[in-house]
Amino acid sequence: MKFIELFAGIGGFRLGLEKAGHKCVWANEFTKKAASIYEYNFKHKPDGRDIRDVHVDEIPTADLLVGGFPCATFSVAGRRTGFGTEDTRGTLFFEICRVLSGKRIPYVFLENVKGLLNHDGGRTFGVVIASLDELGYDVQWECVNSKNFGVPQNRERVFIVGSLRGRPRPKVFPLGKCYAENSLQDGAQQAEEQRIRRESGVTIGTLCHRLYKGDTNNFYLDGGVREQAGRLESNPSGSGDTLEPDGLVRAVLTPAKEKKRQRGRRMKEHNEPAFTLTAQDRHGLMVGSRLRQLTPLECERLQSLPDNWTKWYADGSVVPDSQRYERCGRAVTVNVIHEIAKRFPL
Repeated sequence: MKFIELFAGIGGFRLGLEKAGHKCVWANEFTKKAASIYEYNFKHKPDGRDIRDVHVDEIPTADLLVGGFPCATFSVAGRRTGFGTEDTRGTLFFEICRVLSGKRIPYVFLENVKGLLNHDGGRTFGVVIASLDELGYDVQWECVNSKNFGVPQNRERVFIVGSLRGRPRPKVFPLGKCYAENSLQDGAQQAEEQRIRRESGVTIGTLCHRLYKGDTNNFYLDGGVREQAGRLESNPSGSGDTLEPDGLVRAVLTPAKEKKRQRGRRMKEHNEPAFTLTAQDRHGLMVGSRLRQLTPLECERLQSLPDNWTKWYADGSVVPDSQRYERCGRAVTVNVIHEIAKRFPL
């Protein structure tokens, strides 16, 4: 299908959809830094205008509209202002409705935080579903956790799929634990992957690790179920010698601020998936008594983004690590998008 992408960010939706055989014909991203990373990777500059200033006649005809509409006003990490007028990011959902109404696009595919479901006692989500229903869409949805799709990250997000009445309605949900229950590869390749997991201690859907000699900043995330040993990030000490694990690996939040007060747990148990990547929090690993922050590359892998996807701006300049962390935290998990996209007709 031909699709248009609103609130495109760094292109996570596009990566998953194009992997499933669909084609992007137009994208919109108002944030300049995100748009520049998008342009570098896709060699396609997204429309940078505020979507509220874009007339529907300027948007190409498409079969599918996709987007992760701004979620800060629904997230438990924010002020939860919802569709309130003091923070208009929440009202951008209605720009999606405006485009759907004007273009009569057959299918819509949206993403948001889990908090959308219970915001304002469920009334906000009711408005979303009712709005799509009034536009003529039959709607299905599910709360999906990325940890079930080949990445060691506990990330719950709501995915909404709408089909214009009179069009074939693909059965998308429930997804189930697709990557954990179904084989990703066949034959000898699958057997080799299983051998690597056994020998390296890799467990599907958990934080994986290898230890290297060197300074205290030397523990690196393997990258998930499909990673091979050669894809580990280089050892900063220059040593390539490996050691048997000498301690349990635990995912932690804000490793640079040991005394920071925050809600909930701050450390995962060994073999639990990592915390949800966000635009604000920084994540790390604790091995024994040693603690360090995850690298941007590791955060990319936690979102199943290609390595160094967030590293370059369109002009060839290097993206600061602070921006790379933020972009990964705001991104969608590509594996989940791909799994849903496979259920749409081509």
